[in-house]
Amino acid sequence: MALKGNLKDFGITQLLNLINLARKTGTLYLDGTEGKAYLCFREGQLIYATLEGEEDALPTLLQKAGKLTAEQVRAINAHTAGKADRDIAMMLINAGHIKQQDVRRSVNQHVLDLVYRIFSWSEGAFRFEPSSLPVQGKLTTTIALENVIMEGSRRLKQWERLQDELPDLDVALKFAERPTTPLRDINLSVEEWRVISFINPRNTIRQLAQYNNMSEFQIRKIVYSLLQAGLVEMVRAPRAAPAAAGGGAPRAAAASAPGGDVQMRRPAVKRSLVQKLITKIREL
Repeated sequence: MALKGNLKDFGITQLLNLINLARKTGTLYLDGTEGKAYLCFREGQLIYATLEGEEDALPTLLQKAGKLTAEQVRAINAHTAGKADRDIAMMLINAGHIKQQDVRRSVNQHVLDLVYRIFSWSEGAFRFEPSSLPVQGKLTTTIALENVIMEGSRRLKQWERLQDELPDLDVALKFAERPTTPLRDINLSVEEWRVISFINPRNTIRQLAQYNNMSEFQIRKIVYSLLQAGLVEMVRAPRAAPAAAGGGAPRAAAASAPGGDVQMRRPAVKRSLVQKLITKIREL
């Protein structure tokens, strides 16, 4: 018999604790205000997760992990239509395009990222179907729920704090004229450099997240760290200019985000701070 209920009465942490302690095998279906998702478990361990409307095909996961380019993904999809992820993985490994550990890490990270996002869901319905595992054709992983619960709870607290600090993602960023942190003390991650490369008073924080395939949690965390370091300042983004007559594109240089959803503008202004940062990296 399926276990049903409401997330207001029985939260994500409680559900995962129950599945872990009872060593359950089955699928947890979630229907919340943020969307629909399902998580699969085998003997109390997390093996798969997916969110409705979010691409989870193996080539896409490998692209997000930086193991394949967009061009490679398009070519793979064109030649592997209808094939299971396991078959695609074997083909790529045998051809020397990726390694087995690349596949394992990419799938593992995708599942974890999705589950950590779900930790913030507090409204909606849930249903646990014992023994049901709708994972045919998908690559699965094996993740201990104890670690997921601890990390998810920690991220939830951090997420709530970041929402208080950065409630609005529709503002833009500009580089600070006088950084409060000495450049010799600045150590930026790859993700922070990706965000920095598109900082411009005309690009909102939300657009930065979309172009870099980052969740709201990820972009808030990065922007907050840049603000704390005094490298950037928040400014109100100007409204988008109306399209030119005849549908012509504006003259301002723009880079289309994947899928053409977002028009990103790289800074055209002089960026002395960025140049200093780049020089510092080259000297390391």
